[in-house]
Amino acid sequence: MSRALPKYHKRRVAIIGGTAAVALTGAVIAGSALAGTPHRSGATANARTLASPGTITCPDVASRLPAVPAAAKAEVDRNLTLLQTQIQEADKRLQTTVGQGGPNFVNNAILGPLKDKRASTIDRITIAIGRTTTKPTGLASLAACALNASGSAAAGTAAPSTAASEQTGTVGKPGGNTGAGTITCPDVASRLPAVPAAAKAEVDRNLTLLQTQIQEADKRLQTTVGQGGPNFVNNAILGPLKDKRASTIDRITIAIGRTTTKPEGLASLAACTLSR
Repeated sequence: MSRALPKYHKRRVAIIGGTAAVALTGAVIAGSALAGTPHRSGATANARTLASPGTITCPDVASRLPAVPAAAKAEVDRNLTLLQTQIQEADKRLQTTVGQGGPNFVNNAILGPLKDKRASTIDRITIAIGRTTTKPTGLASLAACALNASGSAAAGTAAPSTAASEQTGTVGKPGGNTGAGTITCPDVASRLPAVPAAAKAEVDRNLTLLQTQIQEADKRLQTTVGQGGPNFVNNAILGPLKDKRASTIDRITIAIGRTTTKPEGLASLAACTLSR
């Protein structure tokens, strides 16, 4: 019995040694993986954004409305439905563009355009109600939406290494913001019919706003050189500009339509292009 003990001890030592070797190998592999992480910091940050993009949360408009007149109900309901559709579309875009753009991509290309669309829709709701009763106030503050906590990294808090990765990996791709060119938009004033005197002040104010919007977009084009991916200019500058112009043009047609025939076909003038 005493002679068998050494063999038993040898086997036990061998088993324990093998287990330790496996554990050590696992530790080495894990250590190697961790050691390699800094070389892919941009990809890791993007992967983190990808893994939990979050969802978009917007203030509820319906609950903030006063009693809606019967004459405005159909139009108000239609625009409340549109507000929900806009959130769903933005949420879908959030999921399908994971990993794209720089640290401010979500704010510039998703939340910004969504705010502009909601502002236009909310404006139509207030106008519809205001035709037959007191126009509700304070609804404009409900246009801005936010990305919930699980998607905060995508909303613009990505690590500096992500930004560095964007600058070295996306600048110069076709359609990226190289700072070249200016923004050109169709002229709206020349397409208007005779403007009634009662609408002239409002129409002139909105025509001036259209020019201001172009100037702001042109300035943004210059101050964001080197940012974003191949679709940055379209997503973060031309897209939001189109939404703002659509809202402004819509106000012009509504103002004219209060006292005469509402002009048609002006909506097609909202889109602008980058001329190089």
